[in-house]
Amino acid sequence: MLTSASPDLQRAGDDVESTMLAIGRRARAASKILATADPAQKTKALLEAARAVRADVAEILAANAIDVDAMHAAGTSTAMIERGTLTEARIEQIASSIEAVAELDDPIGQVIADWRRPNGLEIERVRTPLGVVGIIYESRPNVTADAGSLCVKSGNAAILRGGSDTINSSGAIHRALVRGLEAAGLPGDCVQIVPVRDRAAVGHMLAGLNGTVDVIVPRGGKGLVERVQSEARVPVFAHLEGICHVYVHSAASLDMAEKIVVNAKMRRPGICGAMETLLVDRAVIETHLAPIVEALQSAGCAVRGDDDVRARCADVTEASEEDWATEYLDAVLSVRIVDGLEPAIEHIERYGSHHTDAIVTDDVAAATRFLSGVDSAIVVHNASTQFADGGEFGMGAEIGIATGRFHARGPVGVEQLTSFKYRVHGSGQTRP
Repeated sequence: MLTSASPDLQRAGDDVESTMLAIGRRARAASKILATADPAQKTKALLEAARAVRADVAEILAANAIDVDAMHAAGTSTAMIERGTLTEARIEQIASSIEAVAELDDPIGQVIADWRRPNGLEIERVRTPLGVVGIIYESRPNVTADAGSLCVKSGNAAILRGGSDTINSSGAIHRALVRGLEAAGLPGDCVQIVPVRDRAAVGHMLAGLNGTVDVIVPRGGKGLVERVQSEARVPVFAHLEGICHVYVHSAASLDMAEKIVVNAKMRRPGICGAMETLLVDRAVIETHLAPIVEALQSAGCAVRGDDDVRARCADVTEASEEDWATEYLDAVLSVRIVDGLEPAIEHIERYGSHHTDAIVTDDVAAATRFLSGVDSAIVVHNASTQFADGGEFGMGAEIGIATGRFHARGPVGVEQLTSFKYRVHGSGQTRP
């Protein structure tokens, strides 16, 4: 029975820098092997890893119980504890997610484009791995499996630095991944987990581990992402916050709007795709506002609103200017009345985080304008913002959501974890 950090999480000793540099060297060596591995070998590794996760349910739950007890003792918020808690059903989801990634088409070697030049040169643009991906995440132990499996499928070695609050859970899941890799004849070093709690380990990753880390993916709260974006000396895929909106347009069906809004906020309030601000068109303020707010409150959501909202709905507290720019990650929501489509877009542009924003409407022209006018990584018509997830997009899983404009945007899946190179075929051509 586990009573403390797993033994392999204690072997690193006190020298964090030497430990991290060694991890980087092993990751680089493993990435060379993984980059040219046969697709069937990578698929086998992931299927074996999924079997190992299922076989280790009791061990994973025991490790998670240690973490959850420690979070309760430390006074961790309910939302964060919910994020870090595993159940048999969630472990089955982890295994199923690994299998879904395993069954994806292998992207490495795919010809993205090809053409022939007048001089007879044949040119191909071909997908290649990024190399070594460092993933820094908080609380959610399932990210260990999601990130590890996506990196393996895309031919990248992974260095995982999970939150110290779920270090035992992540370690147990990681051991299952390593067994899968080794069963398929691949090095266990293809997916490594940082074995120390010391936050200095993060600093070493952000510095690039002597050039062995090619990209960093942070997945966690604003503080973590701000630190990564500020200190990283390697490229970063990230979003700072998930300030997501749902706009109930004047042509919205009340039944549909109520269902979508409650799901967008309350399905899982602590995820980055959860709605944080509801915008209601003034044209439907008398018909839609109160029923939707009451449905939210019945589901356990605390509502903060502007003067128009408070005048029409009971038990709504006053929303401040700060609320419109707040990612609650909890059962709290701010609600605002807007005077039409363009003011809704303007509000989202001013206060949003370019993550995920939705419109509920039966007006196709209004939906088209919203989808083109809102500059977010994911824009949604007549569906919940909680679909902002690589698994729901058919990517098997995601390593995170990127809101930048370079390389990867939206869910970062297998394809987004690749770069490309050009293959040029000639028949003796020389350049004049």
